[in-house]
Amino acid sequence: MPTLAPSSRERAPFADARDLDDFLEMLARFERGEVTAEAWRQYRLLLGTYGQRQPGDVHMQRVKIPQGVLSAAQLEALAEVAVEHGRGFGHVTTRQNLQLHFVAARGAEAAMRRLVDAGITTREACGNSVRNVTACPLAGVSAREAFDVTPYAEAFTRHFLRHPLSSTLPRKFKVAFEGCPDDHAACAIHDLGFFARTAPDGRRGFLVRAGGGTATVPVAAQLLVDFLPAEDVLELSEAVIRVFHRLGDRVHRHANRMKFLIRKLGFEGFRAEVEAERSRVRADGAPRLSFDVASPPEELAPEGTRPAAPGPEAIAARVRAQAPRGPGLVPAVEPDLAPAAALRAAFERTNVRPQRQAGWVVVEVVLPLGDVTAAQLSVLADLSRAYGDGTVRFTREQDVVLRWVRREEVGALHARLAAAGLGRAGAGTAARVTSCPGAESCKLAVTQSRGLGRLLEEHVRAHPELALPELDLKVSGCPNGCGQHHVAAIGFQGSARKVDGRAIPQYFVLLGGAVGPDGARFGRLAAKIPARRVPEALDRLVALYAADRAVGESAPAFFARVDPARARAVLADLAELAPDALRPEDLVDLGDAAAFRPESGDGECAT
Repeated sequence: MPTLAPSSRERAPFADARDLDDFLEMLARFERGEVTAEAWRQYRLLLGTYGQRQPGDVHMQRVKIPQGVLSAAQLEALAEVAVEHGRGFGHVTTRQNLQLHFVAARGAEAAMRRLVDAGITTREACGNSVRNVTACPLAGVSAREAFDVTPYAEAFTRHFLRHPLSSTLPRKFKVAFEGCPDDHAACAIHDLGFFARTAPDGRRGFLVRAGGGTATVPVAAQLLVDFLPAEDVLELSEAVIRVFHRLGDRVHRHANRMKFLIRKLGFEGFRAEVEAERSRVRADGAPRLSFDVASPPEELAPEGTRPAAPGPEAIAARVRAQAPRGPGLVPAVEPDLAPAAALRAAFERTNVRPQRQAGWVVVEVVLPLGDVTAAQLSVLADLSRAYGDGTVRFTREQDVVLRWVRREEVGALHARLAAAGLGRAGAGTAARVTSCPGAESCKLAVTQSRGLGRLLEEHVRAHPELALPELDLKVSGCPNGCGQHHVAAIGFQGSARKVDGRAIPQYFVLLGGAVGPDGARFGRLAAKIPARRVPEALDRLVALYAADRAVGESAPAFFARVDPARARAVLADLAELAPDALRPEDLVDLGDAAAFRPESGDGECAT
C-alpha cells in the first residue's frame, strides 16, 4: 500500500504560472482601455481578486487552499504576502480559504507571484466557478471516520481546477467531503456533499447529497446517491456539473445556484438529467481517479528527526515585532510567557483530541475571528515542523489544526502557542465565535459582524459559565451567511431597521441550526435584537437552557427543541425598539464610532 512519506506530504503544486501571465495580460489590456471594466471584473474574480465596499483600487485577495491543507513552507509564503500586500494578517474563512483585505490590483499581482512560487493558487477562488473543495480537517486521523477522504477530495480538486466548464458556470459551485459520522465539513449545505461509507464487503463509496445552500433561501442538500462506488466520484461529479452548466439560470443572478435549478426540475427530474448525463460521460470516457481505489494513499506517522522548536521568548519577540495594521479591526496579539496551569488544563480538555493512531493527538489552535498575523503564520510553520508533520489544516470554524503531535509534547507546544498569543482554550465551545468579514469590507454586508464576533467572544471568556460545550455561535453581516449562521445552535444575522427616522443595527437571532449526515436543519427566528444588546440576549438564552433543559440535554439539542415563542418572550424587552426605549449605544454599530449608516450594495459574490 502506498504511503505518504514525510517528504511527500507537501502535495504537488496547484499553482500554474500561466494563470499569473494571463492575469497580467488582462490587467494591461484593461488599463489600456482594450477591455471593459465588466470584462476585467469577471476575469479578476476567477483569480480570487474580489472588490471591496471601499472605493478605488482596493480588493480582497482570496487564496484557494484545497482541503485546508498547507505545508510549513506555504504558511511562510502566506506570511510574507500578508506583510507586503495586506494588513499584516490574514482571515481564515468558513470554507478553509485565507483572505487578505485592502490589497491593490498590482499588489494582487505581486502576491500571486509569491504564492505561485510556493505552489499555491488563487484560480477559481471566486467567480462563477467550482470553488475550493473542502474536507474534514480530521481526515486520515479520526478514530470515527469510515476512511480518509483527503485523496478523493484532492482528486476532485485537480480534475476540476482549470476544467473547461469550471470557470463558466451559471453561478458558484461548492463541494465538500466528510469521512466522520459528524458533518465537520458541512456537506449538507453544499452543491455536492460526499459522505464516506463502507459497504459490507469492504468496498469504499460515498453517500452523495446535492443542491444545498444557505443565503436568503436556505436549502438542505438532498440525497442523490445512497452508495456511489469510490471509483465513480469524478464520473458523477462531471455529470452534475455538465447538467448545471447546460440548464442553470444565467439571467437571474439571485436565483441561479444549483438549488434553484433543482427546484425548477424537481429533484427526480434533476436526478434523471444527471443519470442521462452520466451515460454521456461514460461514452466520452469517464474521468478516473489518479490512484488505485483498491489501494488508496494512506497517511502514516512522520518519521525522522524533527527540528527543534524556537523557545517561547523568541516566539514572543517575533509576534511583538510584527504588528498588524488597519483599517478595520485588527487582531490583538497578547503573548503569554507564563500560561497558568488552569489554562493549560482547559486547553488540553477542549483543544486536544486523540488520533486513531495510538500515541498521537490533534491540536486545534483557536484563531479569534479567524484572524492570524504574519508572524503567527510563520510561528505555526515552525511548530508544525517541530511538533507535527510539517503541515496544518484550516477548519470551517476558522481555526487551524496541527496533527501528528506526540501526546507527551502537548505541554511544550502549548507553551509556545501561548507565547505567540495562540494559546486560547475553548475550541468546540461558545467561547469560539465564527464571523464573516461583514461591513468592514464586504459590499453586501449590512452590519459589522466582526465587531459583534469580538464582543461576544470577549463576553463569553469573561463569563466562563457561558462557554458551553458544543454551543456554536456564528455571526454573519447579511442573509448570505458566509459566517454559516443558518446552521448554528445560535446564529446571528445582521440587519437594520429605522426607529423615529434613525437607523439601528440589529441582529436576527436564529436558534437550533445544525448540519449532520442526515442533512441540514436551519435556525428558527426567535428575536431581532439591537447589536449592542446581543451579549445580554446570549446571557438570557443560556439561562433559559439552564432552567428548561432535560436531564443530560446538550445546549444544541435544547435550542433545536425549544419553542421560538418561549425564547422570544425571554428576549422581548431587549428586542423593543420604541423611540423611548432606545439607548444611545443602539445607534452605533459595533466596531464603529459614528452613527450607524447601512450601505449595502451588489457584492461580487453574487455575480
